[in-house]
Amino acid sequence: MAKRVAIVGAGVSGLASIKCCLEEGLEPTCFERTSDIRGVWRYTEHVEEGRPSMYKSLVSNTCKEMSAFTDFPFPEDFPVFLPHAKFLEYLRLYTKHFNLWKYIQFQTTVISIKKCPDFLTSGQWDVITETNGKQKSAVFDAVMVCVGLVTEPSLPLNSFPGIDKFNGQYFHSRDYKTPEVFAGKNVLVIGMGNSAVEIAVEATRTAKKVMFSTNKSARVMSRVFDNGYPWDMVFLTRFLTFIRNFLPAHVTGWLIILRENQQLNRANYGVVQKDRSVMGDIVLNEELPGYIFNGKVSVRPSVKKFKGNAVMFKDSQEAEEVDIVVFATGYKPSFPFFDESIIKVENKHASLYKYIFPPRLEKPTLAIIGFLKPFGAVMPLVETQARWVTRIFNGLCKLPPVNKMLKEVNEKKKNKSNWFGYNFDEVLKMDWLVYMDEVASLIGVKPSVRALLRSDPKLALKIFFGPCSPYQYRLVGPGKWDGARNAIMSQWERTLKPMRTRVVDTSSFLGYVLKALSLFAIFVGILYGLN
Repeated sequence: MAKRVAIVGAGVSGLASIKCCLEEGLEPTCFERTSDIRGVWRYTEHVEEGRPSMYKSLVSNTCKEMSAFTDFPFPEDFPVFLPHAKFLEYLRLYTKHFNLWKYIQFQTTVISIKKCPDFLTSGQWDVITETNGKQKSAVFDAVMVCVGLVTEPSLPLNSFPGIDKFNGQYFHSRDYKTPEVFAGKNVLVIGMGNSAVEIAVEATRTAKKVMFSTNKSARVMSRVFDNGYPWDMVFLTRFLTFIRNFLPAHVTGWLIILRENQQLNRANYGVVQKDRSVMGDIVLNEELPGYIFNGKVSVRPSVKKFKGNAVMFKDSQEAEEVDIVVFATGYKPSFPFFDESIIKVENKHASLYKYIFPPRLEKPTLAIIGFLKPFGAVMPLVETQARWVTRIFNGLCKLPPVNKMLKEVNEKKKNKSNWFGYNFDEVLKMDWLVYMDEVASLIGVKPSVRALLRSDPKLALKIFFGPCSPYQYRLVGPGKWDGARNAIMSQWERTLKPMRTRVVDTSSFLGYVLKALSLFAIFVGILYGLN
């Protein structure tokens, strides 16, 4: 009989896990506490307990070609960056295409997951669920937890003296839906992530005054990058990764700062921190610089204290009147259905090998999917995790010895993972392309540029200089997809089609020059031994 796998959550990670289980001959059962496939992309007018919540205007930060599952491109008429409704539509298309609906048990909450008495030999789990007030126990051979990182809000009120006596209104960004709540008010947003910036920008539509307070650095970028192309299709390439690894870290860091300052000098806008060697949050927003420039949004330092209906900032003796405070202070990862002896969250992360496996567990039958913060699209990444996990479950791949796993986990905790000359400021952050290649190599699906230069040089050119789109991980190895090459070769056509409502002639001499430079760069790459 096929191994039975319990999957907790029917969001992006859960859907990918169901499909990967089926591809590997496993028998999945997915438990979803709500009445529909969930995750961040299903908008509701009211906040629902135990599931992510979004604001009405939410748009994806990664473009459709980079966000797709590895063998299922977005429809070509979908916009480049997707409103939540379009993203959810894509998930429904994916679920229908691969016939995943029948493996999901809706309105079923996972109460607890415990080792079976014979776990040391069987590796099995006792999963207790509740449906319509009735609990049920079932034994599974493996478990995949797909609950994400944005369910339980972090609201550190103890760090804000006087908030308990504040006369105004305050709430977590999870409770925000539309800017009407700010009409005629003085608004303070605390935080410097994407949600904080987008809420501050939206608040200007109705608010009297908008400020946001931060003590962190942020790299403010536009979704629309060079020549009007999506930022991630330009930025996340194997060529740039090659340059990053070839040059000294401090040189690469200097070049990145120079490139950033062409769009936005962070020091002038007050969004840079003292330790510039640390990689802070990447904020993707086209409007913020202009709104700061015209005074609609002002950036303030950390809050010193609240007093009555006012706030005082550090390095200032003057109080500012405030009516509403939005705490965009992130989320607390939690696994309430596990005992801490199995998964323990400390400092907003857990000790997991490759961000997936508890290294001390006697049997590799528990996997946490999507418990990380990549600089890039989440969907292809969690799918790649699930592809590796399901092959471990069925014995086709194996984990290294415990001591090797623990050594890597402890190295990650040091926050010294270098990325373009910087160190990450959180353990869960990582370089998207490097991590994708790392896990893909464990499965045997990482593409070889060197091999493709001999067999298919045109495709090699696309893979090395073009976007590292998800379809690259379906060219070879287990789960190879016959449509992968065509998806890569046609990715720019799908990207540009929804924008080309007025077609013009774009041929130029510059195009020929760029092609010549590309061929030269390939020659250089060969000299330095591409993998």
